Amino acid sequence: MSNESTIQPANKKASLTTRIVIGMIAGILVGSFFQWLMPDGSDLVFNLYLFEISVKGLFVDGILEVIGQIFMASLRMLVVPLVFVSLVCGVCSLKDTSKLGRIGGKAIALYLATTAIAISFAIFIALIIGPGEGVNMPTSSSFTSREAPSLAQVIIQMFPTNPFASFAQGNMLQVIVFALLFGIAIALSGKAGERVAAMFDDLSEVIMRLVAILMNIAPYGVFALLASLFTTVSIETFGKLIVYFLVVLFVLILHATITYSVILKLLTGLNPLIFLKKMRDAAIFAFSTASSNATIPVTLETATRKMGVKNSIASFTVPLGATINMDGTAIMQGVATVFIAQVFSQDLTLADYLAVVLTATLASIGTAGVPGVGLIMLAMVLEQVGLPVEGIALIIGVDRLLDMTRTAVNVTGDSMVSIVVAKSEQQFDNDMYLDEQAGHTIEDIDFHHLKND
Repeated sequence: MSNESTIQPANKKASLTTRIVIGMIAGILVGSFFQWLMPDGSDLVFNLYLFEISVKGLFVDGILEVIGQIFMASLRMLVVPLVFVSLVCGVCSLKDTSKLGRIGGKAIALYLATTAIAISFAIFIALIIGPGEGVNMPTSSSFTSREAPSLAQVIIQMFPTNPFASFAQGNMLQVIVFALLFGIAIALSGKAGERVAAMFDDLSEVIMRLVAILMNIAPYGVFALLASLFTTVSIETFGKLIVYFLVVLFVLILHATITYSVILKLLTGLNPLIFLKKMRDAAIFAFSTASSNATIPVTLETATRKMGVKNSIASFTVPLGATINMDGTAIMQGVATVFIAQVFSQDLTLADYLAVVLTATLASIGTAGVPGVGLIMLAMVLEQVGLPVEGIALIIGVDRLLDMTRTAVNVTGDSMVSIVVAKSEQQFDNDMYLDEQAGHTIEDIDFHHLKND
C-alpha cells in the first residue's frame, strides 16, 4: 500500500497574521521583562572590559526604537503614493465620473453616522458603569491643547496650492482632492487619458509589490514597537485607570462587533459573521501599528480581494475613512468626558451630553488630517461642556494602549462603509464575499488581478 497520501508537505511558512501575532506576544513579553528589570525608568549598566553597556541605551532606546521607527517610517512612506495611484486608478475606471459626488456623499454620511452612534454608545455605557466614581488621582499635571482649525478652514485647505508640497507633507485630504481631480481629467482626455491610465495601472501593480515586500518585515517591526511600548507603560497608572481602560475597551469591542454588524445587515443583508472573520488580518495589523494610514494597504487588500468591493469604490472610501473616520476616537472621548466629569465631581446635563455628541461628530471632519487629532478633539469636547482640559493628563498614561484598539475599530468601520457604498452602487462581488476562502495574505496576492474592473 502506497504511503504517498500520508506524505505531508515540507514545513509550510506560517501566515503573515500568525507571524504578526507571535511578534506582538513576544514584544509584550520582552517589554514587560525590561520594565521588571529596570523599574521606574532606571537603567542597568554592565562593565565589559573597557566598555560600559547600557541596557536602556543599547536595547530599549537603541535597537528596539530604531527597528520600530524604521518599520513605521517605511509604512508611512507608502501611504501617499499608494493612496494617490489607487485613487487615480479608481476614478479612471468609473464609467460615469458624475457618480463621485454621490459616492462621496454616501461615504461621508455613513462615517458621520457611525461616529455619532459610537460616542452616544460610549456615553451611555460610561454613565451606567461610572469609571470615574471614587477615583482619587492627583491633578497637578497639566495638558496644553492645540487649537483646532475651523470647519471652513479645513474645507479651504482641502484644495492644494502646490500638490507636490501636499505629497511631501503627507496632507491626506489635499492628496485625495488632487487625485480625484487628476483622475477625472484622465477619464475625460480620450486616447491620451487611456495611455496615462494604463501607466497608472502598471504603477499600482509595482507599488503593491513594494507593499508585499514590506509586509514580510511586519512581524519584526511589530515586535520592536510593542517591546519598546511595554518598557514604559506604568503599572501604577494603569492600576488607577483600570476601570476607565476596561470601559473604553468594552465599548470599542461592542461597537466593532455589534454596531457594524447591525448596520451591515440592515443596509446590505450580508452575513456579518463573514465580515468579521475576513477583517481579522487587517484588524490585527491595525492594532499592532496603531495607525489607520499605515494600515491602508492591508485594508485596501481586504476590501477588494476578500470582501468583493470593486477598486473603483475602495480606492476612494478606504483612504477617506482613514482620514475622517474617528469611531474609535469618539468612543474614547465619550468615556473620557464622563470619567473626567466624575473625577472633578461636575454634573453634566442631557444638553451637555448632546453637545458632546454633536461636537465630536462634526470635529471628526473638522480636524481630519491634523497630527494628534484624538487629543485635539477631546480638548474641544471638554471645553464645549466646561470641563477642565488638564483632565486629559489623567488618561494619557493608558491612551497609547487604547489607541491600538481604536485603530482596529476604525479600519473595521472603513471596510464596512466600503461594502455598503459598493453594494448600493452595484460595484460589489457577492460571490467573493460569500467565499470564505477568497483573498490571500498580502504577500501572496496575484497583482495582475488588482487592476480595475
